[in-house]
Amino acid sequence: MRRFLCWLLLAAVGTAHAAPPKTVLVLGDSLSAAHNIPVESGWVHLLGDRLAKMEPPWSVVNASISGETSLSGRNRLPALLAKVHPAVLVIELGANDGLRGLPLAPLQDNLAAMIDAGRQAGAKVLLLGIELPVNYGPQYRDGLRAVYADLARDKQAALVPFLLDGVALKPELMQEDGLHPVASAEPQVLENVWKGLQPLLH
Repeated sequence: MRRFLCWLLLAAVGTAHAAPPKTVLVLGDSLSAAHNIPVESGWVHLLGDRLAKMEPPWSVVNASISGETSLSGRNRLPALLAKVHPAVLVIELGANDGLRGLPLAPLQDNLAAMIDAGRQAGAKVLLLGIELPVNYGPQYRDGLRAVYADLARDKQAALVPFLLDGVALKPELMQEDGLHPVASAEPQVLENVWKGLQPLLH
């Protein structure tokens, strides 16, 4: 009987060690899809390297697509949640809505629905905010900024106010399009994300 109990204990320990790592799901656009730079240089890939070194280790799934809008992200999210079962959902969407000058009310509704879907799937949620170039005018830019701040407050979601903080206003850190970071700037982007993400991993 004692041998049998020892065997059960060892089997349980082995099962615990074999448990898959918790997962961070990143749903974003080209800013998270390593646009025009090597994939291994992108902040999401760098995040995966960092998470893999944690004890216990975490994994990351990058579901980001260049050109993604909040609506297309909202439509894709349910299947991703069912497949990945993330412990943390990182939402980096809204830049393409803004660059196209789309109304902000649908953007806020789409982001709110994604936050709710993530929560209902058992995930903690981190929202990554974005800023637009100054030529979009202060009213629209302030409105976009308020979308993220209001959602973080109302939904009690974690927020990084500006994904490209410390990067966007430095021409040497941006690609020629003025919208995407160069590879050497991606570690700074990761540090911006990490400030909001790290508390959610514990």
